[in-house]
Amino acid sequence: MLRVFGGGLSANFWKLWISTAAANLADGITLIAIPLIALTLTRSPAEIAGVSVAAQIPMLFLGLIAGGLADRLDRRWTMFTVQLLRVAVIGALTVLAMSDALSMPIIYAAAFIIGAGEAFFDTNAQSILPAVVGKDRLVTANGRLFAAETVMNSFVGPPLGGLLIALSVPLALGAGAVGYALAAVGLLLIIGSFRAEREGPSRRLHVEIGEGIGYLLRHPLLLTLSSMVALGRLGYAGFVALLALYAVAPGPMGLSEPGYGLLLVTGGLGSLAGSFVTGRAVERLGRPGVLIAATIVFSATMLVPAVTAEPIIVGVAFFIGGMAIMSWNVTNVSLRQSILPSALMGRVHATHRFIANAAGLVGAVAAGLVGEAFGLPAVFAIGAGIVVLGVFGRFIVTEDRIRAAEATGQS
Repeated sequence: MLRVFGGGLSANFWKLWISTAAANLADGITLIAIPLIALTLTRSPAEIAGVSVAAQIPMLFLGLIAGGLADRLDRRWTMFTVQLLRVAVIGALTVLAMSDALSMPIIYAAAFIIGAGEAFFDTNAQSILPAVVGKDRLVTANGRLFAAETVMNSFVGPPLGGLLIALSVPLALGAGAVGYALAAVGLLLIIGSFRAEREGPSRRLHVEIGEGIGYLLRHPLLLTLSSMVALGRLGYAGFVALLALYAVAPGPMGLSEPGYGLLLVTGGLGSLAGSFVTGRAVERLGRPGVLIAATIVFSATMLVPAVTAEPIIVGVAFFIGGMAIMSWNVTNVSLRQSILPSALMGRVHATHRFIANAAGLVGAVAAGLVGEAFGLPAVFAIGAGIVVLGVFGRFIVTEDRIRAAEATGQS
């Protein structure tokens, strides 16, 4: 039986929450520190963009393997190992920075390893939660975790990272390593075994990965949720990729770099608010209602920059959009966690993430082509149109189907 430690959530959950907060603080520091360090080594746009590419490639190509292993290994120990890997990588960068021995190949290698670790960590983190809190507390628990992630990754980590970089590159990197170490300690304190219950002997890894892919593709409810996510990533990835070009002077909004940062903060504030209101929204609208309402609201806010460049109006839209996308994410993740059997959770989560990441990659590339040909407002308008197509998922994602899937694992 879960021991309650405030808010109806277990003591193990709050240890996981502390670990999540520490890891995202470290993420916020390192994700701003590494690009800024790269800028001291090169001014080539292609080489700078290569840092992001190096971090994203393993998440796309190792994600399915991470899912297969998540259903074989103890998920807590996998997450712990990843945090130790992050400590080692950032610690090595710290030593190299102190020796003035950093280079772009080293930065690329570090970004690749960190991205690979993220592929394994995120899949296991989503898969472990039902065993930590129980399926009846998933919406509340996910809301608390997303809140910690938003605050640390958006509001605390980046400004702190920028300040520390201004003082000393090794100091910034060292702070990131300490954050990851604290996250590892939090995981170590969680009590229990979190290995998925399996039936029958293990098979070849590629066979088990295929089983997870097949389960999602044959499950109408899960496939619809993944399709809705893919549409969202397809439309939104281009929006994100080109937003700075639109917002920062000489772009139409004419913002300074600090002004652009403030614009992004409004979205983060909306996300934080959304993480706390989602539970009540689910009680009033139901899970399908929240998913559809959030889809409509978010797509509408994406249209705003297509029709006006007024910073205040766009900022308000970003706040509302942040609330909508957070409510969608919390509801979607909680729903998948409540439906999936533990033995398949890692592989199906990984398949879902693979679909989303692939759609986001296509969306970013397509947005660049559309922006060159038709301008940035066209990118925003088309992206909003793609996102809103997710409302058709309402025909499949019904409360009756959800309850049946939760009860039987089928839809």
